[in-house]
Amino acid sequence: MYRVELYAQVRRSVIVEGLSEREAVKRFGLARETVRKMLRYRIPPGYRRNKPVRRPKLEAFTGIINQILNDDRERPRKQRHTAQRIFDRLRDEYGFTGGYTIVKDYVREKKLGGQEMFVPLTHPPGDAQADFGEAVVVINGVQCKAHFLVVDLPHSDEAFVKAFPGETTEAFCEGHNAAFRYFGGVPRSIVYDNTKLAVARILGDGTRQRTRVFSELQSHYLFADRFGRPGKGNDKGKVEGLVGYARRNFMVPIPRFSSWEAFNEHLEAKCRKNRERSLRRHSETIGERFDRDRQAFLPLPAVPYEACDKRTTRVTSLSLVRYRTNDYSVPTRYGHREVLLRAYVDEVVICRGSEEIARHRRSYEREELIFDPLHYLALLERKTNALDQAAPLVGWQLPEELVRLRRLLEVRLGKAGKREYVQVLRLLEDFSLTDVTAAARQAVELGTIGFDAVKHLVLCRIEQRPPRLDLTQYPHLPTAQVEQTSTTDYLALLAQGVD
Repeated sequence: MYRVELYAQVRRSVIVEGLSEREAVKRFGLARETVRKMLRYRIPPGYRRNKPVRRPKLEAFTGIINQILNDDRERPRKQRHTAQRIFDRLRDEYGFTGGYTIVKDYVREKKLGGQEMFVPLTHPPGDAQADFGEAVVVINGVQCKAHFLVVDLPHSDEAFVKAFPGETTEAFCEGHNAAFRYFGGVPRSIVYDNTKLAVARILGDGTRQRTRVFSELQSHYLFADRFGRPGKGNDKGKVEGLVGYARRNFMVPIPRFSSWEAFNEHLEAKCRKNRERSLRRHSETIGERFDRDRQAFLPLPAVPYEACDKRTTRVTSLSLVRYRTNDYSVPTRYGHREVLLRAYVDEVVICRGSEEIARHRRSYEREELIFDPLHYLALLERKTNALDQAAPLVGWQLPEELVRLRRLLEVRLGKAGKREYVQVLRLLEDFSLTDVTAAARQAVELGTIGFDAVKHLVLCRIEQRPPRLDLTQYPHLPTAQVEQTSTTDYLALLAQGVD
């Protein structure tokens, strides 16, 4: 294609200035037929190919290229052939002697011809799409992977984003609770991919067998569900796009927050700010269109769904309960008993019947032991020899007053002092660390080193009454002999005028 400037120069030289076609050919260095075409058309005509491109060197190899491209459809997107890789294979494996360009052009044409076309869709108010995404974040100084749930309303493009340490059943349910609270209602219908959090099995006829928890969630909120075709992300293209948008705009640069709560407050603020945007082809803001979504919502139930994973299990001989590769302690009196474990996003709660017997922070690490030292004190009271090697007590940072009390007890009472020290620690089962520490400090100051004294002082502190210690229980304390004054001696002193 010649430059338009040259085209105009040739036409002006011949038509206006009277230059002959022969002279124009010489002046501009063009073919005679080219000059004639320039004079025939006022502006350069678009290039039109009337015959298919001939690639004689490639024709014998097109079947191989087509087979490679067809096989690639079943492979992961990041492991498919590029045009360069196809050219290398043709040259090295099949003896191709042509150039790279004809291979590249052929591959491009085949890929363009194989690209799927889509029908524009309309989205009524009140419908939603949901999907998980991943991003790197720094929480409390530790770099980790965030799994964030995006719930999108395609009609208005309103979206809610909440991040979790893991893509778990309880995170999935809690994400729905939070999204519905944020929207102020429940979408009529939600589209999902075939996540195992919602779909237990896809049957032969294409119907989905839902998981128990997802069915409970649906029953609680009454929304309808739809599932995209396996491998067809365009069935929920709106939320797929918003997952990428949230990652690029809400999480770049890498977010750094002190806690997951602070991070999610940041994400919610970003979502609220996003309502002010006016997207292409829309004169209204997202917030204005969201009003129509809100009007179509189902009402929120009085209470949210209990977003937890429930499991019945048995306590081990070490007084531990296993959940997702981690072990959580319970009081030793429940050893070998069957218990119910409820795993929430942040906590693990363990119950025996209707009684809550243990509550721990939720761990997302692997093979971690999560102890509550108080759970083992009753057993250590009987097995005091294990006190110094007890794993549940490792890393238990106690105040210096209690550490000092232990030293004094062991010096004065020996092995019995260890037992009394454990008994003092068991006061923490019923009283606060502040009160027990203060009582231990007072006991040391008074020289009343023992469990009974500490317990008495704790009760006096709570009841706000002065202590009445039986000092005969502490023979090591120094005593003073005070003789009784007689009445005769007292009267004699008065007669002598002594005051």
